[in-house]
Amino acid sequence: RLMAPQAARMQRIIEDLLMLASLEHAPPPSEARVALGALLERLKSETEQLSSGRHRVSLAIEAAHDLLGAESEIASAFLNLASNAVRYTPAGGEIRLAWRSGAGGGEFTVADTGIGIDAAHLPRLTERFYRVDRGRSRDSGGTGLGLAIVKHALARHQATLEIESTPGKGSTFRARFPAARLAPALQNVPG
Repeated sequence: RLMAPQAARMQRIIEDLLMLASLEHAPPPSEARVALGALLERLKSETEQLSSGRHRVSLAIEAAHDLLGAESEIASAFLNLASNAVRYTPAGGEIRLAWRSGAGGGEFTVADTGIGIDAAHLPRLTERFYRVDRGRSRDSGGTGLGLAIVKHALARHQATLEIESTPGKGSTFRARFPAARLAPALQNVPG
């Protein structure tokens, strides 16, 4: 009984380390079209499943553009941001997912009403194994690698991660993509 949770935690760490190694050493991502509307609807559903009804989860999409890149990497980055919001937002809180785009580029945002992060920690959040609160992260199943994965996946798509947070009020994570990574959104085709 005691070994099973530790073995599962080690498995998650190994999987995250393999993902990081893959991101660092893989050839540049493809230029495949990523249909953001469908991806974000799946992300909302997965976020609701992770939340198990403890949070209000909303999604706002301005579908003027899709992204060009590796869907699995983009989906992994977005899900890591959303799962952190679930992990660090107390029950009854709110998690807002949003995509907007225009001539200057695209922006995916995860905003929550969670516990927030002191400004002193913000510059180090994307470092491997860096944790603001080691005990809480370990208790919630975190490996300390999620934001490092996000950073690398975004960098491979020439995107940046911006973080704003206020302790006790919540956090906002923004993934900003350059205009060169955008493509006009295709109309939904029935089927």
